[in-house]
Amino acid sequence: MEMVMISDLATEILIPVCGVIGILFSLVQWYLVSNVSLSADREAGVSNGKNGFNDSLIEEEEGINDHSVVAKCADIQNAISEGATSFLYTMYQYVGVFMVAFAVVIFVFLGSVEGFSTKSKPCTYSDNMCKPALATAAFSTIAFVLGAITSVISGFLGMKIATYANARTTLEARKGVGKAFITAFRSGAVMGFLLAANGLLVLYIIINVFQLYYGDDWEGLYEAITGYGLGGSSMALFGRVGGGIYTKAADVGADLVGKVERNIPEDDPRNPAVIADNVGDNVGDIAGMGSDLFGSYAESSCAALVVASISSFGINHEFSAMCYPLLISSVGILVCLITTLFATDFFQIKTVDQIEPALKNQLIISTVLMTVGIAIVTWVTLPSSFTIYNFGEQKVVENWQLFLCVAVGLWAGLVIGFVTEYYTSNAYSPVQDVADSCRTGAATNVIFGLALGYKSVIIPIFAIAISIFVSFSFAAMYGIAVAALGMLSTIATGLAIDAYGPISDNAGGIAEMAGMSHRIRERTDALDAAGNTTAAIGKGFAIGSAALVSLALFGAFVSRAEITTVDVLTPKVFIGLLVGAMLPYWFSAMTMKSVGSAALKMVEEVRRQFNTIPGLMEGTAKPDYANCVKISTDASIKEMIPPGCLVMLTPLIVGTFFGVETLSGVLAGSLVSGVQIAISASNTGGAWDNAKKYIEAGASEHARSLGPKGSDPHKAAVIGDTIGDPLKDTSGPSLNILIKLMAVESLVFAPFFATHGGLLFKLF
Repeated sequence: MEMVMISDLATEILIPVCGVIGILFSLVQWYLVSNVSLSADREAGVSNGKNGFNDSLIEEEEGINDHSVVAKCADIQNAISEGATSFLYTMYQYVGVFMVAFAVVIFVFLGSVEGFSTKSKPCTYSDNMCKPALATAAFSTIAFVLGAITSVISGFLGMKIATYANARTTLEARKGVGKAFITAFRSGAVMGFLLAANGLLVLYIIINVFQLYYGDDWEGLYEAITGYGLGGSSMALFGRVGGGIYTKAADVGADLVGKVERNIPEDDPRNPAVIADNVGDNVGDIAGMGSDLFGSYAESSCAALVVASISSFGINHEFSAMCYPLLISSVGILVCLITTLFATDFFQIKTVDQIEPALKNQLIISTVLMTVGIAIVTWVTLPSSFTIYNFGEQKVVENWQLFLCVAVGLWAGLVIGFVTEYYTSNAYSPVQDVADSCRTGAATNVIFGLALGYKSVIIPIFAIAISIFVSFSFAAMYGIAVAALGMLSTIATGLAIDAYGPISDNAGGIAEMAGMSHRIRERTDALDAAGNTTAAIGKGFAIGSAALVSLALFGAFVSRAEITTVDVLTPKVFIGLLVGAMLPYWFSAMTMKSVGSAALKMVEEVRRQFNTIPGLMEGTAKPDYANCVKISTDASIKEMIPPGCLVMLTPLIVGTFFGVETLSGVLAGSLVSGVQIAISASNTGGAWDNAKKYIEAGASEHARSLGPKGSDPHKAAVIGDTIGDPLKDTSGPSLNILIKLMAVESLVFAPFFATHGGLLFKLF
């Protein structure tokens, strides 16, 4: 028998070392960002001329009081940070109650599978004796709590880092666009590496601690680990939905009254909702996205480990091969570290037109390097051939086949990212056509935007389909699980790019509110324009990975529920398909209406302040920012509960009353339907947003013919953008959590559903 090249000891060292390296690198990036002072005393205006850094600050050139500018930026950042922190603390109090209650549900349901027995039981896939069901219940509950806590920390740290960096990015824009870019990107990298490293380390520690009890019972060990993915995704749901409702309620309210009714600029300090709008960027697009991608990482890792534990890796106790998914993530951290240096140290941004290529090159470089990394990990970790569990039998797989599974997922992510960019960037014809449709009003703008979103689904779905076919053909459901991990292996780079967008957006808002010069605002607008496109790429990436993760979890669920085939001609399965396909529409309706209801309250408050505060419109009086922040906070907390309950209760109700066959249909239906709606909603909203920005920028003759701001085409574009806001930032991104969360929840409760489920069919 061929020996694996890398020793178990080397694996035990490599994984935590890579995690620690990721954390240390993020701390270094944070230190470099912190060198940008928010105190006027330490500001200097002399440099070596690199990275677009001029010999003097713009304020000095134009005679602006530098001390007052820095003080204003600091005050605005503090207001945004306090608002974001207050919202997250409030949300986590409610979510904490849920976490405790659901942990009790997990323990009771799984413990009751064998009547809370403490006796060992025969293993399902080997001749050994496995730990009792009560142990699975206890350890699954612990894993759930740890996953939830890690997700909460990931989101909270992301938010704090972003609010820490927003004003610093604005101040660096006085020196040059290159310095501002580096500050924003390094801040995003802090979040990306902290999340990737923490997720890897915590999961690895849980496995090793649990193994002290489980010993050779790897089947039971990795069955309990699935709770980690459930905890991470549960918190991500509330973070995404709650944060999405918050940010879009503030954004829509600010736009409808400020830009449409009062004809004042975006981020104008006279607008009472402007602070709430900036807070929303941090709690929705950063904290929410961080929790979302952490959930994807945790779930794909758990799905791969569950399937591997009942394959030759687990049966023969091959530790290094078993840790193949974790080794992929470990190498991904090293690859992303090298990739980040290309943006911040190896090359220098000197002009505005270099920003977007620098961000896109991050995706290309990380994908190419990671392909090499995957090949090395596969070669030194896996034997030349092994067996993978495949619906009741062991399938022989070659190591090069597993490499292709991971690689196809990795490259499919890149394809989805660039297709998303094509349909959402105003540098290409689809968005320009949407902008041109504004000539005849908002109605044609809406029609063109919807058509673009529907069309944008085609290529990503083909990319996902090819990934599924190749992965399943080579290595069954394990192949799909590692393909999802391949797509997520460069998560640190992806999150750095995604967080860069809201950070640069807030930097522009702070420049406007602080009354900084037009030249600085042009630089922050250039940073924001590039970030807006890459944020859309990040959403496409998250949705694509969610599809693969959900299918991998579905396969693990079918295996654990001991279902040999899922026959769609069976009535039990078909009704599940119909209900599952309906759920994303129901969920989207709830989240869209929630944004509308919250935005309505915000509009009424902003109108009230403009009408009742003397001198507000003239700029001689200050608006009540705090009240708008409170409205967004209260509304989002209240409105996130119904959609959250829909997602969390559906698998429990269906599995308990209708059984595993119907639940398998629900999972398949929601996956197929949810992916399509998520992609089209995100891209439609992104296209409308960038069509508006295309008209406002006026960078081409065609764009200038549609403007300027305040023209009829521009007003039509603003309406489209306002409609698209909840699509791209609330409903669309939240749907990928819906399909992942229902799948991982079904996986965790599979033993209970298989034993006690289908009560209605048993009675009738």
